Amino acid sequence: MEFDWEVPLVAAPMAGGPTTPELVAAVNGAGGLGFLAAGYRSVEDTLEQVRRTRELTDRPFGVNLFVPAEPSDPGPVAAYRERLLPEAERRGVELPTAIRPDRDGWEAKIEALLRDPVAYVSYTFGLPGRDEADALRAAGIRQAGTVTCPDEARAATALGLDVLVVQGPEAGGHRGTHRTEDTPGTLPLLELLAAVREVTPLPLIAAGGLGTGAAVAAALRAGASGAQLGTAYLRTDESGASPAHRRALVELPGTTVTRAFTGRPARALRNAFVARYDAEAPRRTRRSTTSPSRCAPPPPGAGTPTACTCGRAPRTPWPARAARRM
Repeated sequence: MEFDWEVPLVAAPMAGGPTTPELVAAVNGAGGLGFLAAGYRSVEDTLEQVRRTRELTDRPFGVNLFVPAEPSDPGPVAAYRERLLPEAERRGVELPTAIRPDRDGWEAKIEALLRDPVAYVSYTFGLPGRDEADALRAAGIRQAGTVTCPDEARAATALGLDVLVVQGPEAGGHRGTHRTEDTPGTLPLLELLAAVREVTPLPLIAAGGLGTGAAVAAALRAGASGAQLGTAYLRTDESGASPAHRRALVELPGTTVTRAFTGRPARALRNAFVARYDAEAPRRTRRSTTSPSRCAPPPPGAGTPTACTCGRAPRTPWPARAARRM
């Protein structure tokens, strides 16, 4: 498979605001390959981001989709909602009272991309159905599956996807495990690349903790065709990360893996919210249950936003244009 890049770097699709059309276009303009993040966005907002990106770059780019999970048990979710009520009140937001299945607009986004295809579609948290994958392939869309272990790589290969994004435990944000309740593996990225290479002939893109040229070079030597970076772009001029998130990247020293945000394991900066709620989060919750408190700006004196996702990649303390990070 030939990739649409001059430099084997991919801008990770960072849901929740950090990825913007401007960031995708800047990475494309520097010779890399950018991905928009459709996760947490409506289909209308996703299409507007695609339109805006096309205004900014004539190079191919991709869209990342969240694969919907199986419905979670409403009992633990409701209990966690009650536990979060003081946090929501402190931040001046309301949590939803109805606990509804959350498919993140999956079907509507697939239909929209079939009507107006982009060059690439990638998947996180699972794989599409065979009919969906076949339809996107027939539309000329190349497909990438995020995998965190060899078994997931086998499944993605059997589905006929074009490329695998191999996500190591060093990655920031949610681990892309295909089942919410699974405990993510701890095999370091370079070792995980070798393990996945043994079970698939597909090209691999390495993801997780790759914030330096030396780290990228090591991933390429380990068999990856390219490297996906996220944390390295969080403080760029084109990033949509909030000012509070940007400050936290400098002020908070360590990261941890927590289920406090959505029930799925995610690597983020250690802050008061994580310390307070990590042990109580159910293994399956609903994004909409925690979204208002996660996304609200911190109240005066609160310090940092609720969810400050960040990988183990070195964090640059000064902002710069995205092209400088290539």
